[in-house]
Amino acid sequence: MEDRLTELEIKMSLTEDLVETLNRTVFRQQEQIDLLQAQLRALHRQIQNAAADAGGAEPLSLRDEIPPHY
Repeated sequence: MEDRLTELEIKMSLTEDLVETLNRTVFRQQEQIDLLQAQLRALHRQIQNAAADAGGAEPLSLRDEIPPHY
């Protein structure tokens, strides 16, 4: 009975360590997601500002542009 209890305590300790490691990983990933979202918003604002500076013209897609050698 004592051996079983010791084994369960060891497993519980390892499980707690694993959960803590996973929590730290999820926290770091959420920080990265937040940073990427902020960068995406900044890029979106830059694109909108560039379009507004171009006279509000609809931005052309790359397929609509004529290559420089034509």
